[in-house]
Amino acid sequence: MKKIIRIGTRSSELALWQANTVAQQLNHLEYETEIVKIDSIGDDVLNKPIYEIGTTGVFTKNLDVALLNDKIDIAVHSLKDVPTVLPKGIMQVAVLKRGSFHDVLVLKNNQDFFANKSAIIATGSLRRKAQWLYRYPNHTTTDLRGNVNTRLKKLNDNDWDGAIFAMAGLKRINLLPNEDSHLRLDWMLPAPAQGAVMIAALEKNNDLTNIVKELNDNETEICTTIERDFLHALEGGCSAPIGALATIKEEELKFRGAVFSSDGKNKIEFSKTVPVNHTTDIAQFAAQFLLDRGAKKIMRKELNFDKETMIFSTKNLSITQTSALNTHIGISMSDFITIQFNRLKPVIVKKNIENVVITSQNAVESLLNSFDKSELDFTNIYCVGRRTKRLIEKNIGKVSHVENSAEKLANYLVGELKTKEITFFCGNKRRDELPTILAENNIVVDEIICYKTILTPNKVNKNFKGIIFYSPTGIESYLKDNDKNIEVVFCIGETTAREARKHFENVVVAKLPVAESILKSVNTYFPTK
Repeated sequence: MKKIIRIGTRSSELALWQANTVAQQLNHLEYETEIVKIDSIGDDVLNKPIYEIGTTGVFTKNLDVALLNDKIDIAVHSLKDVPTVLPKGIMQVAVLKRGSFHDVLVLKNNQDFFANKSAIIATGSLRRKAQWLYRYPNHTTTDLRGNVNTRLKKLNDNDWDGAIFAMAGLKRINLLPNEDSHLRLDWMLPAPAQGAVMIAALEKNNDLTNIVKELNDNETEICTTIERDFLHALEGGCSAPIGALATIKEEELKFRGAVFSSDGKNKIEFSKTVPVNHTTDIAQFAAQFLLDRGAKKIMRKELNFDKETMIFSTKNLSITQTSALNTHIGISMSDFITIQFNRLKPVIVKKNIENVVITSQNAVESLLNSFDKSELDFTNIYCVGRRTKRLIEKNIGKVSHVENSAEKLANYLVGELKTKEITFFCGNKRRDELPTILAENNIVVDEIICYKTILTPNKVNKNFKGIIFYSPTGIESYLKDNDKNIEVVFCIGETTAREARKHFENVVVAKLPVAESILKSVNTYFPTK
């Protein structure tokens, strides 16, 4: 490969150090390089903490765009700033040998403040803030943003006792103060992949990726991959106080990971040492260990940390889903309905059934709860919803026809069925449209109630500005303990919206009948100020 390799980087002194280090290593392999400066959202927005900016990959997104638009050939990042899932078409090609992973406290004067009851420590990192307050609950933290030089100047200009930095960053640009003016925080868990430099490129550029792979440090790659897999398994990002560290010594890998609450009052930690060749599932095991011991509750609470607008979901959502909300929007949630599967007798499916109708995923799961796939011998299966279709075809058999509503499916069956009889697997609160339309057209409907929908209402705080509904039954459950005085309700589909309009004035319907789409509707209704 003879062309000049264009290296994309942010323009801060530290970012340029990283890019020039990559350039030097490529030059050593006799490849010509060129540095291309591209600033990021995180560089431009300096009046907010990172966790309040609200964009995944605040330091990497513009470089991703430059890669995809062929403005650069490779992008150089601090690996700790890179989202755990890269954009389609972009891959991690190499990780340089890791520098120091420690955090360091730069002192304003000296360590005398530790003898006092209070102190002010500056940091823009929620992870550092949480761990500092956990260890020193009487101290106060204040926000600190900007590049390394800017942050050091702010420390000097303000009445603070100290500020926390990544030691690697200070060392790399020769700004680490003398030993009397800094304190290495060995007890503080670093951000996943802290101290590591990563190189990204387009997957399709095979010649280039083969070149850049020569710069990869295998031990650093193993450790940082485990740390980032742990972060991904917890579904956390910049806004979650998560620390992780994997180190290798004498053929053993030691891993530590922890989740904190922002106020420093709660901490859940995991630690384990394993042979270096037995690390395949340690990240997932560690994450599940923490989740089983209360990390999920802490992280859900963090989603509502210092939010201006609060909404309520009548169904529990994953952290990944709720993280899609704009940063000024907080969410609380509870399941307003519970599904109970009925135990179905074998005689129900003993004979071949010619026409089966299924209108929900709950019905599919109920059938699979009572029978093996081999026992479900259906000639024609008709269903509502593409997700229901996928579930049926994965676990039962081929779907003959699918529609996006029960009413549309009923009208289709009226015109297409040769045998005027169907078996309808449904719940105890099924809607009337389908059986009514079929009965009016002389089609016999054999209803089998395979699951029960049980109402589990809760009293909702009046401070919520919006409520999310996923079914008409959810609305019924909500209204048992709550009034109709709410600014806006969001509905996952038109069937739910029709019921909502009977009770609420302002109803917003998601473009697609999935949770991700309804959360986009929330973001649109409550835009970032």
